[in-house]
Amino acid sequence: MSILKDRRPDNPKILSGPVLTNSPNAVLSKTLLSRYQDLPLPADKIIATYIWVDGTGEHLRCKDRTIGFIPKQPKDLPEWNFDGSSTGQAEGHNADTYLTPRAIYKDPFRRGNHILVMCDTYKYNMKPTETNNRIKCQEAYDQCEDEEPWFGIEQEYILLDADLRPFGWPPGGCPPPQGPYYCGVGANKVFARDLVQAHYICCLYAGVPISGTNAEVMPSQWEFQVGPSVGVTAGDDLWIARYLLHRLAEEYGVIVTFDPKPVADWNGSGAHTNFSTKKMREENGIIEIEKAIDKLSKVHMKHIKVYDPRGGKDNERRLTGLHETASINDFSAGVANRGCSIRIPRAVAEEKKGYLEDRRPASNCDPYSVIDALMRTCILNE
Repeated sequence: MSILKDRRPDNPKILSGPVLTNSPNAVLSKTLLSRYQDLPLPADKIIATYIWVDGTGEHLRCKDRTIGFIPKQPKDLPEWNFDGSSTGQAEGHNADTYLTPRAIYKDPFRRGNHILVMCDTYKYNMKPTETNNRIKCQEAYDQCEDEEPWFGIEQEYILLDADLRPFGWPPGGCPPPQGPYYCGVGANKVFARDLVQAHYICCLYAGVPISGTNAEVMPSQWEFQVGPSVGVTAGDDLWIARYLLHRLAEEYGVIVTFDPKPVADWNGSGAHTNFSTKKMREENGIIEIEKAIDKLSKVHMKHIKVYDPRGGKDNERRLTGLHETASINDFSAGVANRGCSIRIPRAVAEEKKGYLEDRRPASNCDPYSVIDALMRTCILNE
């Protein structure tokens, strides 16, 4: 019986696919760096990695610089610049694009006093670039800070091997049907747990409020949860968590994709966003939750357009009404229903307070745009 025909989930032959051996990183010894990592550095020197969203609105870039002091807050750090013509954010004849530090995290790769810096981007005239959605999100948060908007984002993603196939899948075929993989245990059900564990630990070290992780419905698909975080900070936290995942995957020779639907007949990936205000979390907050759902129902397509970086085109592939999704064309809400646009968790319905879960954002969404849209619709009534 061929490997593809023998689709039993306990068949060890289904595990295959090139990983690090086909990656350019494979020629570099993974142990040599440790010889230099512990070299003593000048006490007044730290390395800051500036990180930003590029012109695609979904990919990250980074560059390092030496800082002669330990910053206490982002505004202590100098602004910097980069070649925006190489990131889709400027023309070649006027390429200088500026980075403004917005959030600081500890660097789990260099450790010590070294830092990661989340930045937003500005054109030569200091106007925000087209993919600088943070500034609008900050403006919205500044208007509703007293409402204490909390966000928890469930980030799904899929790991690929060097041939750009889901990691661990058999060449030219698929693993056995979904069923045993979600929160699974076992070498024939769960792939790359080492990477996921490393990411979890690095997030905690960095200061990202990661609250959990689990294997998802499709083999090689995982999820981590970030939050609850307040306002725009939730966007900073998620972008840094994504950076850490990509950076770790470099070392494992595995590729991370946030594409919301890379395999047609399997579950896609979302960034389910849990949202609440102070009033929602108080006694009888269910009334405020229902008011928010009513507001969201009236601007469904407006939200769909900002819930992925292509104005809804990516979510068209994912929000089909199948595989635990609602149709992209229809707004729906329900208690404990994973096939709805908005889900009210069972515990929230019973306690009559808590939060709502917006299941529409795609896995490759810009969290700043999602957070901004929810605050403006549900709190600012825009």
